[in-house]
This record gives sequence, C-alpha cells and structure tokens, in this order.
Amino acid sequence: MAQTQGLPPLVERQAVYLRPNAARVVIRQFKPATEPRDHNPTDKTRANHIVDRVMALDPESSARQLAEVLENFQDRHRNLPEICETRADDMELVLAEHTVFSQIQRRLVGAYFLQEYSYEASALFNPSIITHPDQSGAPPGGLRFILSLRAVGEGHISSLTFRAGTLTADGAVAIDPVSKLTGLPAVMSRGCGPDRDCVEVGFDAEHDISERVIFPVTESQSNGIEDARFVAFEDEGRRTYYATYTAYSGFAIRSELIETTDFVSFRMTPLKGSAARNKGMALFPRRIDGKFAMIGRQDNESLYLILSTDLQVWDGGVAILKPEYPWEFVQMGNCGPPIELDEGWLLLTHGVGALRKYCIGVALLDKADPSKVLARSVEPLIRPDPLEREGYVPNVVYTCGAMRHGDRIILPYAVSDTFSTFATVKIAALLASLRG
Repeated sequence: MAQTQGLPPLVERQAVYLRPNAARVVIRQFKPATEPRDHNPTDKTRANHIVDRVMALDPESSARQLAEVLENFQDRHRNLPEICETRADDMELVLAEHTVFSQIQRRLVGAYFLQEYSYEASALFNPSIITHPDQSGAPPGGLRFILSLRAVGEGHISSLTFRAGTLTADGAVAIDPVSKLTGLPAVMSRGCGPDRDCVEVGFDAEHDISERVIFPVTESQSNGIEDARFVAFEDEGRRTYYATYTAYSGFAIRSELIETTDFVSFRMTPLKGSAARNKGMALFPRRIDGKFAMIGRQDNESLYLILSTDLQVWDGGVAILKPEYPWEFVQMGNCGPPIELDEGWLLLTHGVGALRKYCIGVALLDKADPSKVLARSVEPLIRPDPLEREGYVPNVVYTCGAMRHGDRIILPYAVSDTFSTFATVKIAALLASLRG
C-alpha cells in the first residue's frame, strides 16, 4: 500500500489532556523501621515506641489528637476512622503489651502507621482504551469507554488508575468528571488459582471508576504496575477484559496478567514461559485457530508472534517485525493489542531512533496468519512535535492501546512520560499510507 497523493494529514489531535494531579491521594501503610537495635531481641522496635507514646496520652489528649487527624484528613478519604482501626489490627503484636485500650486509642495508633501517597504527582501516562461494559448514557452513534493509565508518584512507584469517557459519532472525545476521592481496593484473596500464585482485589461498585487505584500488592509489583495493555477478549460468547502489564520489584521484572469482567473486581496472575520474561506483551482480542495469540518482544529490538493453548504460559515465538526504517533503528515494540479490521490486524508499534526519540507507527498483519506482515509504516504515524517533546522523559510519544470506532481509530497516547492526550485517524487513509 503506497502513500496516496493529496490526502489530508492523517492524524487529528484533540484538545483533551490528562495531566498529573498531586491532590489525588490514597492512604497506604507507613512502616517505620521495626528491627531491634543491634539485633538484640530484648530491644523494643520503633513501632513499640510509637505505640507506647500514644498509649501514654491521657484520654482527653487522645481524643483531641484523633479529632485533629479526622478534621485534617476526613474530607480527603472515605471511612477514615475505619481505615485507622483496620491498620491498628495490623499492630496487634505491639498493642498486646497494653491490656486495656479504647477505640479512640486504637484509631489513633492506626493513624500513626498510615500515610497519604500522591500516586500521580509525577506522571499520568501510557494509556490504554477499551469499550465500557456499561453503555448506558452513550451519545447517539457513539459509545462510552474506559481509559487505563499508568500513574507515578513518590519514589517512582507506578500504579494503575482509570477514567471513563464518551466518544461521539464523529470521534470527539470527552472525559467524565473526576471524583475528588480515590481509594485502594480490598485484597479479597491471595494464593488463588491452581498455581496458588495470584491475588484478587475488589472495589466498592458504588464508587466512581475514577476513584479506583490498583497499587502494588505483591513483592514482585512492589516498585510498580507498569503499562497495562487492556483488551476486550471474546471467547465462546463471553467477554473478559484482560491486560498484560509489567510487574517491577525494584530489581527484576516479570509479565503479569490482570483479569476483570466489570472493573470492580480484578485477578492478577504472573505469566509463565520463556516468552513471558520481557516487557510489552499484548494479547489479541480472540483466539486464532483455537490458540491464544500475543505480540511480544524477546530480543530487545524485534516484535514476535507467540501462540499458546494456555493463557498463563507463553513459550517460543517467531519474529515478524524487525527495525527497518531510521526512526526505529534502535528498537521496536508494540503499542497495544492488535485491532481487527476487515483488511487484517492493525498493530500499533513504537520505534526508537536517534537521540532515543520514541515514535508511534503501524503495521498490518494477515488476519488468518498474523505472522505475515502485509504492510507497515515508512514514516511514524505520531512523532513528538515541538509541543510534545518536553517532560520527565523528553522526546517520547507512547500508547498502550487504541480502539476502533466506526471509520476511525481512537488513539490515546502519552507525551514525554508526563501526561496523556488523544488523536484520531481515519482507517482508510491510514491503510493507504502503509507500504507493503
């Protein structure tokens, strides 16, 4: 497919921006050092000392201190007294030294072992978009969507957050108002599933989706849940939303899978196999010849097609796209799950060029045999323009997943690992721009 002369510009950027907001905070555990000094088991820990000091307050002072905490923070969090008391439950070992304590004292103790965390203070980026499971209130000819985003706060810890919005018939994007409050899910179970290596978490279904933040809950995720690539997976008449993401411990990475049907409860499971040791895996939205299919990168520069009969286990793979043009000479990667068109599978890619400049490109894969590349971008679809090159990591545009809406591709993307925005592109013009 060759470039058609006289086409209007392919990409239409939209004036919709999602920027990091330091006022959006969650409550997480605060853990002061608790090891005995010089490893002497008779020494009290810092936690013991803090609890001792709280318990030494007279009842009037305890009540006054707790009232001050609630006055300062209660309007920023749901059910703060209960959160404090739940945290006190974790302190039973040190509370046990005190035979009598009141509810006020328990809640005050809990407050000393909590902290606010501004989870998107640094960045709100690498978005992925899918159709909302609830289409009530969608505009005529349009639809509702869910956007997932990677949020980064203090210590460069990444978490997963969400927004909802609408698309009109002509592709105009609007983001729903964002709740003032945010919160973490309850951990429903650990060690679930046949291999005993997954975690299930859940939110209150009555709370807005913009309140839901999935923060690291396992050791493998302790420094981040990064770059979720969501896909609406259809299998035997059932729709399940899956996302591959990178779990980062601070020392090692591994690919994991998150699963939900309602964006209220989620299951997170590590992926296994030789092909799951790298970042950036993306699941096709349906089986191909009875097998699950992924696009991934195994050699740090090329894209591979990987097939499996087991959604949790990924081995092998065949290289299908290697760096060919200057804007992708350093490496290639996928930019989200393939999108099914009549013409084939539309795969968004990223390429890294000189001065580590990241651009977004496109490839078209054969529908029956996605190992066959029918056409690909000669030039980037989106590259950092003069207004999109400054940020935490300059000269980067990146996405974790787009979607089809009518005759358009709706493409959310991140700018310089800092904030996110949207673009749309007509499918016919896009395909005409590719080279076979």
